[in-house]
Amino acid sequence: MARPQSAKKIRREPMSGVDRSWLRMERPNNLMMITGVLMLETPLTIEVLRKIIRQRFLSYPRFRQKAVDGATGAVWEDAELDLAWHVRKSALPGRAGKRELEQFVSELASTPLDKTRPLWTFHLVESYHGGSAVVARIHHCYADGIALVQVILSLTDVAPSGKKGSRLMHVRLRHDGEPAPPGLGAAGRFVRMGEKLVKKAIATGAQVWRDPSLATMLAKEGGDIAREFLHVLTLSDDPSTVLKSPLGGIKRVSWADRIDLEEVKAIGRAYGCTINDVLIASAAGALRGYLLERGEPIDGVTLRATVPVNLRPREHSRKLGNQFGLVFLDLPVGEDNPVCRLERIAAGMEALKTSRQAVMTYGLLAALGAVPNDLLQFALDLFSAKASMVATNVPGPQVPLYMGGQRLTEMMAWVPQTGSVGIGLSILSYNGGVHFGLVADSHLIPDPDAVIRRFRPEFEKLLYLAMLGDWDEQLRAWDAELMHANLLEAHAHT
Repeated sequence: MARPQSAKKIRREPMSGVDRSWLRMERPNNLMMITGVLMLETPLTIEVLRKIIRQRFLSYPRFRQKAVDGATGAVWEDAELDLAWHVRKSALPGRAGKRELEQFVSELASTPLDKTRPLWTFHLVESYHGGSAVVARIHHCYADGIALVQVILSLTDVAPSGKKGSRLMHVRLRHDGEPAPPGLGAAGRFVRMGEKLVKKAIATGAQVWRDPSLATMLAKEGGDIAREFLHVLTLSDDPSTVLKSPLGGIKRVSWADRIDLEEVKAIGRAYGCTINDVLIASAAGALRGYLLERGEPIDGVTLRATVPVNLRPREHSRKLGNQFGLVFLDLPVGEDNPVCRLERIAAGMEALKTSRQAVMTYGLLAALGAVPNDLLQFALDLFSAKASMVATNVPGPQVPLYMGGQRLTEMMAWVPQTGSVGIGLSILSYNGGVHFGLVADSHLIPDPDAVIRRFRPEFEKLLYLAMLGDWDEQLRAWDAELMHANLLEAHAHT
């Protein structure tokens, strides 16, 4: 008599506290998934896409697992994969143009992933501008935006043949001008301190910073991270505008036409700031125009954006998971002078470079992964009230890429938002160009194109004013910088 086969043992792995926080942050009106779109010059077939996903995407074992959360913690659990379900064909109505693709992506961004399966899907739009489009959705608990963009790039090649050696994968990406992550080693200590502070916050309410026992605790902990926590905790809530209304749960996405990266760099050189500063300032100007159109009194008003900061060590560049912190950046939408607006944003980013804010928020996220859900939601509401949007900038590769032999013409991704925040600004560069994208709750911005169409005019204001600058003085400054760099290089070789 044959012996019955034993059931296959299901492998489980513990989920990190930070990843669990992102898993538990999801709300029906604010889904925690990163949505991206790749636009291809010529058609791609579903068979080729599934082959790419099978061979490359699923080479990351984590994507073969589903997230399971319970009272004692969260784990990654092996799951049976139905590739036909995860990778599907879709079609656009009407002209199958940009507006129709934006509507399709909006519907996907508003639809939750199936929690009984691994939390990701790919949708192939077979006919788009004579080619195809691939829309990817991946839950934030798997990895942060920097890691997931690297995953998506691993599906591409630098030549249409896709022969050995042409595969582009595990590209090291960093934010341009991102604040440096000083004191990353202190994050572990702050995780423990964060648990104490979050519990005290729920016990004493939003006025926690007035509790004398908190001051005593911070004095015992000492250091910049403890002071950074107090600074962020005492930030005022963001002003009440149409961008801070209650959320409805229906997302709308849009993106602007390509801007030449060299023009962005030229503006940055002219004003002595980073590419990121220029693009964020242009986005702030676009938001200013939208708020004025909506009749908002914004003279002198400053809104905040939370900006992700990469804390991933170089040796972890090939790993998934969330390894980033958040900083609060002031956006002076009440400033009518575009140059002054740029200078204020650049100064704000410069100040954040030496802060421990990113490390502090990373430790806080790790701590929140282990607290009861009511503590998590309280902290989420407390901190999300201090910002009106999330803003992220990811630099992509500056060479043409190919997917399944088809040339990649454009790419865009949209960042999720947490708590009461309902707007995400995304900037992504690729092959000498920059794209600006917006995702917003429809209760806040019913038509994101009302903001998107203002982005290029705001950018061109900065470009025009830069052209009017004192170029002789600027060229002398660049020559001095180049001479100094050459001296340093010569000294390094002696």
